[in-house]
Amino acid sequence: MKFESGVHRVQRVPKTEASGRIHTSTATVAVLPEVEDVQEVIVDPKELKIDTYRSGGAGGQHVNMTDSAVRITHLPTGIVVQCQDERSQLKNREKAMKHLLTKLYEMEQEKQRSEVESERRLQVGTGDRAEKIRTYNFPDGRITDHRIKLTVHQLEAFLDGDIDEMIDALITFHQAELLSASEQ
Repeated sequence: MKFESGVHRVQRVPKTEASGRIHTSTATVAVLPEVEDVQEVIVDPKELKIDTYRSGGAGGQHVNMTDSAVRITHLPTGIVVQCQDERSQLKNREKAMKHLLTKLYEMEQEKQRSEVESERRLQVGTGDRAEKIRTYNFPDGRITDHRIKLTVHQLEAFLDGDIDEMIDALITFHQAELLSASEQ
């Protein structure tokens, strides 16, 4: 279905049109891959710099006695998280790791979102009629794909899902383009 991305132009005569004039409208189509859910972020321990230091703030005598606060730096991204909530360095390290994994997870999700959005923008363009890839002409009962200059006079069958002829022609055209590009 990747060949369906772009601006589709529809030419029709509405039932309310008394003089039979053809109305033209467009619809933009974007065919995008399904976004894979980011399951689990795996962090290599070699990519982490872990510092321990003395906690600050209220908490009585224990606060300044032990190095229970933890700061974790993820070296590839530069993300720094720290935790000094607990009295135990181990518990603070676990909490800080959870914070880091959450931030990395959110970063990965945003990266996927922005990739999909930019791909959608490339496929759809401005939606202007001049960018059309295909025209559906209802008065003549034809479909014309402007990229490969193919016209099919079976609009009803096409709209019912019989699009194999058009898809096969697009695949053949695409393969020929790839072949000619590789020969150069």
